[in-house]
Amino acid sequence: MLRESLSVKKGEAVTVEAWNNGIDFARVVVAEARTMGCTAVLVLEDEDAYVEGVRRSPKDAIGLMGRNEYGLLEGTDAYVFIPGPLLATYQTRVDPQLMSKSTRYNSSWYDAAEKAKLRGARLTFGYIGEEMAGLTGRTVQQLTEKQLNAALVDFEDISVTARKLSSILADGSETSLFTGGSHLEATLKGETAIEDGAVSPQDVKSGNSMTYVPPGFVSKEVDPGSATGTLKISKSVTKLGLLKDAKLTFEEGKLVAWQSKDMPMLNQLVEAVPEEERKLTVLIVGINPRMDYLFGQDRMVAGAVNVSGFGFTACMRGADLTVGGRKVVTGGKL
Repeated sequence: MLRESLSVKKGEAVTVEAWNNGIDFARVVVAEARTMGCTAVLVLEDEDAYVEGVRRSPKDAIGLMGRNEYGLLEGTDAYVFIPGPLLATYQTRVDPQLMSKSTRYNSSWYDAAEKAKLRGARLTFGYIGEEMAGLTGRTVQQLTEKQLNAALVDFEDISVTARKLSSILADGSETSLFTGGSHLEATLKGETAIEDGAVSPQDVKSGNSMTYVPPGFVSKEVDPGSATGTLKISKSVTKLGLLKDAKLTFEEGKLVAWQSKDMPMLNQLVEAVPEEERKLTVLIVGINPRMDYLFGQDRMVAGAVNVSGFGFTACMRGADLTVGGRKVVTGGKL
């Protein structure tokens, strides 16, 4: 990760931030960075202290960055972030609105990271906890081992696949998505994001200086007024739990009808978004051959097709996707 994802060199400053569940891995990263001749510091975000702080802090102080953290980012060349379990885990202990407010620093953090030109990696195994294990029917150990194994994919192969795919997902391209007998069409337009596990000088220059480990997927914005048709989605992990199935209907980009065996959950997910904003705006194609479904990162599975923008990310297995008349995914295979 230090060498291939972040291109760390001797003499650079490395910052490692971890929550409690990532501390063992963080220790190894710090030791390795120092072995490489770098200076390295470890920052611990303690879960209990975080929750207690959210509960007791003045509301106008929750979720703000201070000059101490801005200074830390400014003095960092490479940043490794091992997050804690999903914040939904804490919502039985803290009011959900307060917990949501506690992360309002997010855009400020990325702005500061871009300004500092740091190169960063986020390890998604940090999101794994008992809640994720319960949703997916796995153990914490199984989930963690799968994600760490997926991080050992050949980054160069992932990068080649990502670049090839991104060149196909061009502005103005017409897409057709077939899944479970349903069919949806949309037009691509907007930003392309490549998650290939490595931060290049070009990534830093363009402001995309944080990458996921494991990699990888390519996402492309969709013309928000273009999606028309119906999608049958597969099991999808959402912030409210595992949505087992759904049928979503779009007209001129807008979600106009939805059905599921889990209607209370689906209604809650959709109705949390203002009606005028319930639009399909992003297409995501997975490219990691070492990732499998229901291991915490379905969007990274090679051949997975995901769409979002209307309240949650919907996953489709075994889909057929054509872009500009060219087959991109067939039967769930790239």
